[in-house]
Amino acid sequence: MGETSMLLPVTLTAAAAAALINIWLGIRVGQLRAKHKISIGDDSGGPLTARMRAQLNFVENTAFVLILVAAIELAGKGQPWLAWVAGIYMLGRVAHGLGMDGGTFAKGRTVGVLVTMLTQLGLAIVAVLIALGLM
Repeated sequence: MGETSMLLPVTLTAAAAAALINIWLGIRVGQLRAKHKISIGDDSGGPLTARMRAQLNFVENTAFVLILVAAIELAGKGQPWLAWVAGIYMLGRVAHGLGMDGGTFAKGRTVGVLVTMLTQLGLAIVAVLIALGLM
């Protein structure tokens, strides 16, 4: 195994997890599209719209998280806590996706939002501290 194969293991694992979660969210959208026979567009604020927003919200936020994880890992400042943060973030995003359906898992949406905001804030603070040479 070459040296580059071990480069950024947390980022690579987080990106793989993100891809799998995105696929899962996309499948959930597709299931409702098939069920309601909606090929293009949405259902004007109904369950399909909620699932579409869950997937788009995931994409909107995960790009920032992955960039911050990679930058912190490249700076050599993320072990061992960075993997835990990335893992908790991904679990929060699954909770958000489920929570967007309402019902039994409705609180998952709130959990996912809080985990997302706190993860981005925490990683952003760490990135600034690293850039300032304080960490």
